[in-house]
Amino acid sequence: MTIFAEALLAWFDRHGRHDLPWQHPRDAYRVWLSEIMLQQTQVVTVIPYFQRFIERLPALGDLAAADEDTVLALWSGLGYYRRARFLHKAAQLCIERHGGELPREFDALAALPGIGRSTAGAILAQAHGLRFPILDGNVKRVLTRFHGIAGHPGEREVEKQLWQRADAHTPARRTADYTQAIMDLGATVCVRTRPQCPACPMHGECVAHRDDLTGQLPTPKPGKAIPTRSTVMLILRDDEGRVLLQRRGAQGVWSGLWSLPEAENADHAWREAQRNAHIDDAQSLTPFIHVFSHYRLHIQPLLFDRAAPALAIGDNDDRRWFALAELSALGLPAPVRSLLTALPEPIEP
Repeated sequence: MTIFAEALLAWFDRHGRHDLPWQHPRDAYRVWLSEIMLQQTQVVTVIPYFQRFIERLPALGDLAAADEDTVLALWSGLGYYRRARFLHKAAQLCIERHGGELPREFDALAALPGIGRSTAGAILAQAHGLRFPILDGNVKRVLTRFHGIAGHPGEREVEKQLWQRADAHTPARRTADYTQAIMDLGATVCVRTRPQCPACPMHGECVAHRDDLTGQLPTPKPGKAIPTRSTVMLILRDDEGRVLLQRRGAQGVWSGLWSLPEAENADHAWREAQRNAHIDDAQSLTPFIHVFSHYRLHIQPLLFDRAAPALAIGDNDDRRWFALAELSALGLPAPVRSLLTALPEPIEP
């Protein structure tokens, strides 16, 4: 065991996180679910989603048997919905090909949708105690600073170095604890901004700390301007308080989720509204901006109250009228759910 691993495990025994919900029990399904949820999302955000998900779908077979709407509704608000669809598909493949369990062979596990090298290693290390390194964002930051590795971690050569370091430090015993420990250190001490170096068990040997480079490492990805796009969201609400939703296509953001009809501008919004219902007036609600990883979306909500559904637009698999009480069972983008939850009271006739 390297000095790095020994120091990290000693720190973990005193300061690590031992009461996370996926640690009790720490089986493969719960570890897998937590690892997917934790991608690009902090622990404090994930915990209530994990608890709600595991209560509704407590085993891999339950996830495989669930319909997509159920899975996306449980995921709604976590973002990056492709993760949920991959999770669902991987569970179904486990039923078809692996006897209803996540495989314990690395290659078979890493071949499942949404499970790459690091996630497969985390599952095998934490659920089964097998010696496999991991390299998520927190681990990359710890190793980059400790070894003073310059260059953006997403670059092929830099990532190759990091995998070599990760493998060299991973011990043959207490692998599950070590894996959790290095993630904990990156999440709580070696954080992105203002790292708490005095609290780090390796600060005496850390190159970034020694050379005052913690603000420069990891090397940021070369930046580029994030464009802003605009859309008008149509909220068609009938006399019963139902709203019209449509399922988004398989491509693009929010694919497969239920959302509001959209239009490029106010004129197009009126034409789209008239195609779906008989309308009299519209109310402009407060516009807002939703930020994606690669662009910002300026959203102008337009409320058409007391809309009378057009006979030609009946309920179907991709477009239907929903009561507000039904929304909790649907996979909705977070800004759409928030918008519908905060709707003003209907206009009196």
